[in-house]
Amino acid sequence: MRLNNFISSTGLCSRRKADELIKQKKVKVNGKIAVLGCIVGPEDKVEVNGKYLKKKKNDVYIALNKPAGITCTTERHVKGNIIDFVNHPERIFPIGRLDKDSEGLILLTSDGSIVNEILREENNKQKEYIVTVNKKITPSFIEGMSKGVKIYNPVKNQYTMTKSCKVSKIDDRTFKIILSQGLNRQIRRMCAYFGYKVIKLKRIRIKNITLKGLPVGKWRNLTKEEVKNIRTKD
Repeated sequence: MRLNNFISSTGLCSRRKADELIKQKKVKVNGKIAVLGCIVGPEDKVEVNGKYLKKKKNDVYIALNKPAGITCTTERHVKGNIIDFVNHPERIFPIGRLDKDSEGLILLTSDGSIVNEILREENNKQKEYIVTVNKKITPSFIEGMSKGVKIYNPVKNQYTMTKSCKVSKIDDRTFKIILSQGLNRQIRRMCAYFGYKVIKLKRIRIKNITLKGLPVGKWRNLTKEEVKNIRTKD
């Protein structure tokens, strides 16, 4: 895994802080000063400020049914941050995010190595949502959403065509959508393209993990089978 992920996985600090330590030449791998982007394996010896680090034996993987109003950030000074809300004894962080106004399934972990496996677009991890909008859903809206929508991508500073996806109508103002992408506020921006405003958005599934039996505001540990399955490509 990347060096900053390894340092984060030991509980020492965040990946961002780990990068700062690497830039400050305070990190060594096998006795040599490390560089950003360095990859380390099980046999490599990592030290920070002269102290060797050991990866925790048991990583934490949890599923949270996030209520609306909770912000998916590790910044503890932000009111209503997800870390204080969960109040887990281990140092964990969210994998990806759900908008503050959105609710539903989000995963948190202490394992930095699993983050990219889940978030990389090419790994096609399906995410399923139930969405309520402000006016009657038309067949053309369903068709247009399914084919993909041209939205601005601030990360790439260009317009991006969203991938085709599965969209099905539930009732006059509610639909289900299954994405394999995770662009910023993607569903809300896709809806806005067709003149719709999202009133409620709930994520109900990430690949093989669902909200079944998990009340709003509660979390549970993932099973070994769920962790193994979520690492595999769809």
